[in-house]
Amino acid sequence: MKQLRGFPRVCAFWLVFAVLPAVAQVDLYDNGPTDGFDIAWTINYGLEVSNTFNLTSDSTVSGLTFAAWLFPGDVLQTAEVAITSSEFGGTTYFDQIVNFTTGSCFSNGGFNVCNETGMFPGVNLNAGMYWLNLGNASVPSHDPVYWDQNSGPSLASENTLGTLTSESFTVLGTPGTSGTTPEPDSLILFGSGILAVVGFLRRKFSA
Repeated sequence: MKQLRGFPRVCAFWLVFAVLPAVAQVDLYDNGPTDGFDIAWTINYGLEVSNTFNLTSDSTVSGLTFAAWLFPGDVLQTAEVAITSSEFGGTTYFDQIVNFTTGSCFSNGGFNVCNETGMFPGVNLNAGMYWLNLGNASVPSHDPVYWDQNSGPSLASENTLGTLTSESFTVLGTPGTSGTTPEPDSLILFGSGILAVVGFLRRKFSA
């Protein structure tokens, strides 16, 4: 029965992963669907647009999607993403150049309206209201890039014009994990149980 001696270790390995809590990325805030037909606001050439979003629980924010208006042939490469306590300032919780990938697109006159997704290292935020700022968008042609306006529930501003009607975007991440992470006492009990199972199986298959 020598060939079965590794079996208890395999069982223990898969038992551990079976009980680990799954942490799924979800939509933490959704400001409504893409409009794509009425208007959009420039987010490069020194122009920046800011929208509020609300977190209903302590969360880790690690990405966003938004709708960009692009000239035909342009592909959004990067944009500066900042999360702050007020529009364009206050306390800065996150501020980085983020790479974006393009999803579905449709044509609107002389533009392509594309859903863009950017992921970044998670930033832990308490429940509350924050401002999402987009600027310094980059395409290979150096053409203007625009953020789709959809009249969602968010408050919105543009850094030279002031108050706007809000834009289409979704904030991605994981909500607070309270109640899903095993407590230390539970981990000790679980570990003891695993060791007991391994010991039993080792004795059984060694016999």
